[in-house]
Amino acid sequence: MQIKKYMELVTFSHTIFSVPFILIAMIVAADGWFGWKLLVLGLLAAVSARNFAMAVNRFVDRDIDAKNPRTKNRISVRGEINESEMKLFILANALIFIGVAYLINSLAFWLSIPVLIILGGYSYFKRFSEFAHLILGVSLGLAPIAGAIAVTGEIPCWSVFLAFGVMFWVAGFDILYSLQDMEFDKNEGLHSIPAKIGEEGALFISKMFHIFTVVFWACFVAYAHLGFFGWLGVIFAAAMLYYEQKLVNRDFKNIPKAFFTVNGYLGIIFLVLIILDKA
Repeated sequence: MQIKKYMELVTFSHTIFSVPFILIAMIVAADGWFGWKLLVLGLLAAVSARNFAMAVNRFVDRDIDAKNPRTKNRISVRGEINESEMKLFILANALIFIGVAYLINSLAFWLSIPVLIILGGYSYFKRFSEFAHLILGVSLGLAPIAGAIAVTGEIPCWSVFLAFGVMFWVAGFDILYSLQDMEFDKNEGLHSIPAKIGEEGALFISKMFHIFTVVFWACFVAYAHLGFFGWLGVIFAAAMLYYEQKLVNRDFKNIPKAFFTVNGYLGIIFLVLIILDKA
């Protein structure tokens, strides 16, 4: 089925990383339930933005992915979705995102194009800069700011702290994930922190980024005046990030588990705890 192919193209299951944090921001901004209309629009914005970013990434990287043993079987490399179809999918999701932003409020609309530029730009960074990990973090870190804008029409201070936490969280686990491609990146002249400074240095920076994550999320809870469950969310996130680091330090074969399973549960449970805090 065509839908299944497009879901494979964008690895739809990984949407779980960004959606919880846009919902967290919307719940905190509304001090509780924000309504069905904003829920639908928020989810449409999150999904279309991520579809756009991932499709651009797969389109731009298909030559690199074809050479990498880990990625050579991706649907964008196999040719089951051709270039024209990918371009149309990218354009369609960009237009959906802009249209949804227009329906939300004027600030969301005016920021929609710059957001798409950032989301699409990530795919080019690893060709010339090790900061690609942080650019990916920024891309997902925009989600909670977007959530706050959707509800309030402005960017509150606490949403920036939440966003910085997401940025360092994503950059930290992306560094761990890129350890799988360290030798390939070196041979192809691609830029990543593991390829630049090796395993030990990459593991250290990833740990530091995840420490920054906990600090920024603690600032988010404090500035948003959240209660017991908010702080419990920070403590839980710290424990999960510690576990993630231990998994990868023990054996690089654990990277897929650390990347998807641990981080997936982190976002969902953090969201549940924020809901409880605002209930």
